[in-house]
Amino acid sequence: MTLVLVLGDIHIPQRAADIPAKFRKLLVPGKIDKILCTGNLTDRATLEYLRSITPELYIVRGEFDDKAQNYPVSHRLMEEGLCVGLINGHYMVPAHGDVDTLAATARQMDVDVLVTGSTHRFEAYEEQGRFFINPGSVTGAFSPVEAEPISSFVLMEMKMGQDVVAYVYQLVDDEVIVDRIEYHKS
Repeated sequence: MTLVLVLGDIHIPQRAADIPAKFRKLLVPGKIDKILCTGNLTDRATLEYLRSITPELYIVRGEFDDKAQNYPVSHRLMEEGLCVGLINGHYMVPAHGDVDTLAATARQMDVDVLVTGSTHRFEAYEEQGRFFINPGSVTGAFSPVEAEPISSFVLMEMKMGQDVVAYVYQLVDDEVIVDRIEYHKS
C-alpha cells in the first residue's frame, strides 16, 4: 500500500497566509510516501515544508508558478498497478473542471486516475471507468471562479490490485471533516 498526499492551489503569500494549522498537525514526516501537487506552489518555504514530509514530491506548473522553477505541465506515474496523471488544468478549454475536457485529457494521457487542480474546489468522481480527483485548495485561497473556497486536501491510499481509497479532508467552520471515497479499476 502507498499513501499519497494530493494537494494544490496553495498561493502563499499572494492569496493565503499559510496552510491551516489543523492540517499541518496531520501532515507529518514518516507517514506519507509521496506527494502530488497540482501547482500554484508559489513560495519556497512551503516547498521545503512539503519536502520535509517526504522527498518523493511531484509538482506540475500552475498559472501562478514561477517558470524558473521548471515544473512540467503534466506528469504520469505508475503506482500499485494504476497509472496516475497529474495536471493543473488552467490551460484547458473549456476550463474550470469541465468533465468532458478532463475525460479527454485522461484518455490522451492514458491514465486510470487523473489528479487536477486550478478550480480551488474539491471534486472526486468516476467517469468512463477512470477516477478524477481535484483536491481543491489546501489553504482555501481566493479564486475568481469559486466564491467561498474551502481548505481541502486528499490522502489517497493506493493498494495493489488497482484499488484507491481517497480520504478527503476539509476545514469547515474550523473543524476538520473527513470523507471517504473508493475507486476500483474495472
